[in-house]
Amino acid sequence: MSPTRFASEHRWIYLYAILLLLALVVIGLIQYDGVKTTNEAHRKANQLSDALVAAGYSAPDTGGIVRTLGTDGGNVCDDPATALKSSLWKINLSNGSSGPGQRPVISDRRVVEAEALVLGVYCPDRLDRIQDRLDALRTDDTVRR
Repeated sequence: MSPTRFASEHRWIYLYAILLLLALVVIGLIQYDGVKTTNEAHRKANQLSDALVAAGYSAPDTGGIVRTLGTDGGNVCDDPATALKSSLWKINLSNGSSGPGQRPVISDRRVVEAEALVLGVYCPDRLDRIQDRLDALRTDDTVRR
């Protein structure tokens, strides 16, 4: 049997081997990008956790931070200085009731500090635009420790 005849009869083996190799290369590239993103998300989550512990908060679950904020801060960093985001944020600082029973409250200073820490880690360029609003909020030490 001549080598050219063998190669022509088994061409499908070469074709499948090449397709399999290309598929493995594509999967490897996708996995590499995913691992790189996951490492960056864990690095930022650990940075935020360290900042929160240094500020006196209990250590949060970094896995939850990774799932919630990812690498870019997610919804927290989507233009936090807009009027809608600011009003929604202030509603969350209310007494927890809804409808006519909802009232503004003097929130604890540490809640505002925690928001600033998140913005400082995930989107420090946007912290400056909202810092004056954070400073203007009337806060106090309202939570017992």
